[in-house]
Amino acid sequence: MMHAHQHFLQQLYTTDLFSRSVSKQVCAALEEDLGSGDIHGGLYSADQRVQARIISRENAILCGKPWVEEVFRQLGDHVKLNWLIAEGERVTADQTIVELTGPAAPLLAGERCALNFMQLLMGCATTTAQFLSHLEGSQTKLLDTRKTIPGLRLAQKYAVCIGGGNNHRIGLWDAFLLKENHIAATGSLIAAIDKARKLSPSQFLEIEVETLEQLEQAIVAGVDRILLDNFPIEMLQQAVQLREQHQSQVQLEASGNVTELTLGQIAATGVDYVSTGAMTKHVQAIDLSLRIY
Repeated sequence: MMHAHQHFLQQLYTTDLFSRSVSKQVCAALEEDLGSGDIHGGLYSADQRVQARIISRENAILCGKPWVEEVFRQLGDHVKLNWLIAEGERVTADQTIVELTGPAAPLLAGERCALNFMQLLMGCATTTAQFLSHLEGSQTKLLDTRKTIPGLRLAQKYAVCIGGGNNHRIGLWDAFLLKENHIAATGSLIAAIDKARKLSPSQFLEIEVETLEQLEQAIVAGVDRILLDNFPIEMLQQAVQLREQHQSQVQLEASGNVTELTLGQIAATGVDYVSTGAMTKHVQAIDLSLRIY
């Protein structure tokens, strides 16, 4: 089940669900920016063509190409894009990312929306890569969370993948993650696991635990993964030892108070995964600029 779920996530970004999501996100962005139409369009003649380039003002990882292309597709597909950097590659300060050629009106009408998607998604991807650098030499994988900007879930999770991270789950539909409120509403940890298994026997099942006692219950119950919520380093070490004592194959995920300073320490305990919302909710946008030349 674990393998099947990860395979599903890897394939997600080639599906209609993903392309529809990009289209809807771009449509919403253009609608809020253009409203009833760009009043600047009358400044240029209909046949006036321009050349422009998008430049990064800082070191970053390129991300957002599908959204930029969709912006200009929805504006009539008259602007041609020549990408000089591949998606996922590192960009240095003052480096040209893409050259744009086409009519002035759609190029300038789409400028801000294209840059907004890129600055956000490059920020997510760059932060992800920075976090990953603290896990080098370990077997621990980096996961995102559902703490995303509303309406941009798939975009941000795509950016995490471009930055080298892994998606936890997309939403409430593709994997069970039984958290403390699910357990409280169901009655007990075991009851929550049993009901989830009966509802969907083949669905990936993870449960959150807050104590070593709960951890042992979850190991014995045979879930796919256990989320160790806010365990200090010493407790994470004890959790890994407890799994070994039970000779269990269950995967362990550390979550809560994850920072660049603690990532290396967490990985050293031997947990399989570490998850953090910081890559998608604390976004530092990358400084980009579009210039006509």
